[in-house]
Amino acid sequence: MDKTYQPEQIETRWYERWEADNRFAPAGAGEPFSIMIPPPNVTGSLHMGHAFQDTIMDTLTRWRRMQGRNTLWQIGTDHAGIATQMLVERKVAAEEGKSRHDLGREAFTDKIWEWKQESGGEITRQLRRMGASVDWSRERFTMDDGFYKAVQEVFVRLHEDDLIYRGKRLVNWDPTLHTAISDLEVENRDQQGSFWHFRYPLADGVTTDAGLGYLVVATTRPETLLGDSAVAVNPEDPRYASLVGKFVELPLVGRRIPVVADEHADMEKGSGCVKITPAHDFNDYEVGKRCGLPLINVFTQNAAVLERAEVFDLQGRPLADVDPSLPTAYAGLGRFEARERIVADMDAAGLLEQVETVSNTLPYGDRSGDVIEPLLTDQWFVAVEELAKPAIEAVENGDIEFVPKNYENMYFAWMRDLQDWCISRQLWWGHRIPAWYDSEGNVYVARSEAEAREKHGLPADLELTQDEDVLDTWFSSGLWTFGTLGWPEQTPELATFHPTSVLVTGFDIIFFWVARMIMMTLKFTGEVPFRQVYVHGLVRDGQGQKMSKSKGNVLDPIDLIDGISLDTLVDKRTGNMMQPQKAKAIAKATRAEFPEGIEPHGTDALRFTFLSQATTGRDIKFDMGRLDGYRNFCNKLWNASRYVLMNAEGEDTGMGSEPVELSLADRWIVSRLQQTQAQVTRAMEEFRFDHASQALYDFVWNEYCDWYLELSKPVLWDEGASAAAKRGTRQTLVRVLEAILRLAHPMMPFISEEIWQRVAPLAGTLSAEGGSEESGSIMNQPWPLADETLVDERATRDIEWLKGVIVAVRNIRAEMNIAPGKPLEALLTKGGPEDAERLAANRLFLSKLAKLERVEWLDDPAKAPLSATQLVGEMEVLVPMADLIDKDAELARLAKEIDKQEKLIGGIEKKLGNESFVAKAPAAVVEKERAKLADFEAARRLLVEQREKIEAL
Repeated sequence: MDKTYQPEQIETRWYERWEADNRFAPAGAGEPFSIMIPPPNVTGSLHMGHAFQDTIMDTLTRWRRMQGRNTLWQIGTDHAGIATQMLVERKVAAEEGKSRHDLGREAFTDKIWEWKQESGGEITRQLRRMGASVDWSRERFTMDDGFYKAVQEVFVRLHEDDLIYRGKRLVNWDPTLHTAISDLEVENRDQQGSFWHFRYPLADGVTTDAGLGYLVVATTRPETLLGDSAVAVNPEDPRYASLVGKFVELPLVGRRIPVVADEHADMEKGSGCVKITPAHDFNDYEVGKRCGLPLINVFTQNAAVLERAEVFDLQGRPLADVDPSLPTAYAGLGRFEARERIVADMDAAGLLEQVETVSNTLPYGDRSGDVIEPLLTDQWFVAVEELAKPAIEAVENGDIEFVPKNYENMYFAWMRDLQDWCISRQLWWGHRIPAWYDSEGNVYVARSEAEAREKHGLPADLELTQDEDVLDTWFSSGLWTFGTLGWPEQTPELATFHPTSVLVTGFDIIFFWVARMIMMTLKFTGEVPFRQVYVHGLVRDGQGQKMSKSKGNVLDPIDLIDGISLDTLVDKRTGNMMQPQKAKAIAKATRAEFPEGIEPHGTDALRFTFLSQATTGRDIKFDMGRLDGYRNFCNKLWNASRYVLMNAEGEDTGMGSEPVELSLADRWIVSRLQQTQAQVTRAMEEFRFDHASQALYDFVWNEYCDWYLELSKPVLWDEGASAAAKRGTRQTLVRVLEAILRLAHPMMPFISEEIWQRVAPLAGTLSAEGGSEESGSIMNQPWPLADETLVDERATRDIEWLKGVIVAVRNIRAEMNIAPGKPLEALLTKGGPEDAERLAANRLFLSKLAKLERVEWLDDPAKAPLSATQLVGEMEVLVPMADLIDKDAELARLAKEIDKQEKLIGGIEKKLGNESFVAKAPAAVVEKERAKLADFEAARRLLVEQREKIEAL
């Protein structure tokens, strides 16, 4: 093995080997275990959330594979309708100076397919860098032929069951992209805005109880005034009870609109009166349904004011009895320009009462960056009420389990308050809706135009036009668990791997994806899509802030793996100069400055960092200190393995028929291995990856490396040790290390495979030539199981005693400033018979590890010479001090150190005694000074205690 651990030299090599050997495919035997990757966008690149989630999924998959399960981790990507269309539109505009409309639909979609073939695989390449053991031979795409067939089939069947319909409804409308978008694609941004208070004159000479001839309404969107259908007051509000059923005259428009009673009006807010615009506000739409109000749309799809309003009833049918006239002065104006004109005109008419500055949120499209407009449009919807009932029952009766369980409450809250789902998008890229129209607007839903004609008995010469819209990507991804396995065909894969075992997902898409998968899968397969849903938290930056480009705190996981040099600022993947903000983003995200960049850490260290913080459901603050620490852990494992190989290769490791003799240390480490194996397995079963990684870390670092390797040296290097004892220790060294590597493999696949290939032949689990194809990788090795018969509590107690004595001697060396290599004498006293027995049995270990030239049992404590003392339980560890140190010189040194501490203490006490400083300094600064004072006082106490011990000699 190389002297130093260099992950960049082993990771790519091993991944290519695994993939070439088809290691990730199902084995065809064992109990099935399947997991579906949440399909990343084909336009995407790996971010920290992906890396965290993929680490968890790969850890689960590798673990179950080693347990002998028939394991499938299904890979695939989402066609990402809006994102992909925007990307290719920009590309075509830059390269050809054309828009998609210049090309036409067919030619433009051809361009998208060309882009996918050339550039759409970036995220799958990055998944390989993360070590994802997905079955690449089964890679799917939500627009591939098989998946298209599944999507089309689901749409047609839902329509036949009256669960899909077309209607005019209010949706989130993006005026730039000209499409409806989902709530998840809306980014709500906090802002300072205005709250305009307008007077609406009461009609027919009516006045309020206060004698006013108007009502005051307030709005943050004055431009929607043109589409008002009513003014609402609370039915419990005594101020306006007499006005319900009366009318106001809509300013600037002249339309008479009623005063209605509805609980949406808040008596405590403003005047208690609310303007109601059902065609331009989601809350107002609900009021409109309750009060039977007309829907008056005043905007075009560009969010500009119409020349004449479009008026509909609640079923989306045109209404003729409402005057659609709008003021000509605003026709064609964009909504924000119209806002300024309307406010000015209301002010000029004496109808602007006041303007308030308020903090509110504004919805933006996450792709276009434009303000989202609630707009009344013709869309396709899924009626969800019937689909939701069995989906709720599946969680209630335990067919699906959420981990942690509290997320079930979030699921139920959403599922019991569902609105019909808008599934159409006004795009060209996506699954085109399988519906055709004749010249009179009649709609025919079928799998093809030919089927539509046959199904509805249409003449061959009747012209049909297919719907221009495509389906929401959440609709197609809702079929992910069964569509990827070949449905609607009843394939062997579907029979074997469905329902899937577990879904790993973030809480933010429980409704948008998880709930819809449950509804769709139950409807079309009669099965749940998965048995468990493991919900993880978000990866946040070092300050706990959500990572986002707008905040400038995004980290690229590949930069953490491969390292990044910020002095050149060259992107490794494209060769282009990076944004100058990159260094700032790294510093902001990690709470540290990296003037020269980030050193390579390797995939295994990053994966282990994620797992160490993967508590159930809680967000994590990404910590560069942890990442550095787990890179050191990889180095520790590497160096420990080199020690084992140097002492075992070419030697007898006890795999033959010769007898072996196990030392106390051998029995102890084997015992602790059994307990660690049980601990890690239990934690994995409970999705406590933080507990699993911590148990492994503690065993490897604190017990195997720090203690057992040291305890092995006296046996291996002592000429007096028997050949059987040496064989026993070599056997234990390699067998425990080999088991450690198997325990570590799901979490740290690369380093574990690299070392295992060298260790396994010594442990008898792989021939020196590499073994058979089945056994030639750690991936195919059995998961290590605890053997309770090997748990040796006596050995553990004895080793803890031994460690206690060694640590006691080391503490005395440190306290008395005795060189680490100087041989000492030690006396043990005041213990029981068992302590004396342990001394007799472990004299060799004590002598070697505590650097003792003599260690004896002292029956009479009164005969002890002046000594430095430490306690191990009831027993005292004594190190006689005579001739060990220069008493006068040591006392002089300690006096200087005590004086130094007292000066430091005095300076801080003076600062804290200054009332002005304590009153004016930030609380955190004062607290920091108090903490420093406590540290200096503690250091002084230790020095004084040390001085007293030396003086007593």
